[in-house]
Amino acid sequence: MLIQIQEPNCPWERVHMDWVTALPPGGDRSYNACLVLVDKDRKTPMLLPCHKDDTAMDTAIMIWNKGISHTGLFQNIISDRDPKFTSAL
Repeated sequence: MLIQIQEPNCPWERVHMDWVTALPPGGDRSYNACLVLVDKDRKTPMLLPCHKDDTAMDTAIMIWNKGISHTGLFQNIISDRDPKFTSAL
């Protein structure tokens, strides 16, 4: 269902989210992907290193610990509907 989203009133109220995958392993935890959060209002990116096979729960915890803790709660998160977030019936 498509829902019209209002323009944001403050920074980090509306966030676009996508993954960059197939990266060479890097860092002390051998990250091979990056979750990209972009503030719709200011076009400011936040890059969160992660693993390509992280679960939806891993991603939610990462967004909570590394994203929301720095910006406050998001009103809207817009994504490409990755199959990772499709619930099983």
